[in-house]
Amino acid sequence: MEEAAGLTLFLCLIGRLVNQFISTEIRLIRKRRSRIRDLIKNTHHRLRHQRRRQRQIQLYDQFRRRPPSVWVCRRANDWWTVAVPNFTHEQWRQNFRMSEDTFLYLCHRLRTTMEKRDTNFRLCVPIKKRVAIALWKLTTNSELRLVAHLFGVGVTTVWRCIREFCTAVNEVLLPELIPFPNTDKLMEMAMTFEQRYGLPQCVGVVAGSHIPNVPMEYHAEYFNHMGWHSIILQGVVDGSGLFWHVFAGSPGSMHDATVLHVSGLWDLIGQGLFPNDTRTIAGHDVGYYLLGNAAFPLQSWLMKPFSDTGQLTAEQRAFNRKIWRASCVAEQAFGRLKGRWRCLLKRNDSHIDLVKTMVLTCCVLHNLCETHGEPYSEEWDPPAAGEQILVAVPPEEDAEGAAVGVRDALVDYLSTDSCVSLLLE
Repeated sequence: MEEAAGLTLFLCLIGRLVNQFISTEIRLIRKRRSRIRDLIKNTHHRLRHQRRRQRQIQLYDQFRRRPPSVWVCRRANDWWTVAVPNFTHEQWRQNFRMSEDTFLYLCHRLRTTMEKRDTNFRLCVPIKKRVAIALWKLTTNSELRLVAHLFGVGVTTVWRCIREFCTAVNEVLLPELIPFPNTDKLMEMAMTFEQRYGLPQCVGVVAGSHIPNVPMEYHAEYFNHMGWHSIILQGVVDGSGLFWHVFAGSPGSMHDATVLHVSGLWDLIGQGLFPNDTRTIAGHDVGYYLLGNAAFPLQSWLMKPFSDTGQLTAEQRAFNRKIWRASCVAEQAFGRLKGRWRCLLKRNDSHIDLVKTMVLTCCVLHNLCETHGEPYSEEWDPPAAGEQILVAVPPEEDAEGAAVGVRDALVDYLSTDSCVSLLLE
């Protein structure tokens, strides 16, 4: 009996252990099935989300995507390729203010600086077209967009052509066409003024002109006495109407005498730009000198007319007339400069630094056209300027004694019979 009871108890324990093992395995299997079910569900959910995202992207691309654009846009340039090659000599002069020969000479001189090379991706803009774009802008002052449509290029290309052309002209041609005169050149200029205007030892006329421009900042400084924004171009003109010194960029409100100091011409002459080559006139040693208006200070190298106080002598009035007659060469030079290059007459919205470079480039091109004998048409003359407000004139007693002596000697010389007979000849 005891053995049977023990066996029964053993079998009960074994059955209980088997039931626990089986129930544990069943729970594990259920957990694995649940995990697999969750994994499959998450996978399906993720795949559905990815498919939905792809469909959204496709729909966005279908309805929102813009057609791709090429990086080189083909533009019509029939005017340059068809019309310009058939230009007559007069048409070349009217459109580019110079003959085709002078144009080709200009391209040849600037070729090493401005010419570009073709690449595997696109052809470059030829040197002739680049120079023509810049000349058209200087001649007409048209908007960059209009110049781009005319020549069949981009607006950025027009801007680069203008900037590179002006930089090249100032680097290559300015030292050659607007050089500081040496001793021989000073003697030649003095002889020209004496033969044409009867003024001995005169080598040039210094004058200024306002160039319209609206700066990006400091507007009040560029507001001139005529009521508009400008920068000042100061130039020294010889007897033939050529510039031999130019300075541009001073604000329009600056006084003429201040511009003369800022330009560096005052210091250059003070440091010995003019050699000590004097000539005895009416018992006084007179060196080379320039002519200026009443706004400039009287110096031994800078002559200006007498202030008209109503008490001038006949000799002083005659001297003033001589000064005015000789100073007309500068007025004519500035008139021809602005007549050829209309960008100096109209408002220029370019940056102030580019405008300065453009002004100097126009002065160089003026000398180039004059030395090459390019004719000037009167129909290019700029409109007559309005009346200008007179600037304050420094008192005569503040002038140097040597300067007063030089001017008195010139007055005596011009009032002599020998001078009159020379002029009559």
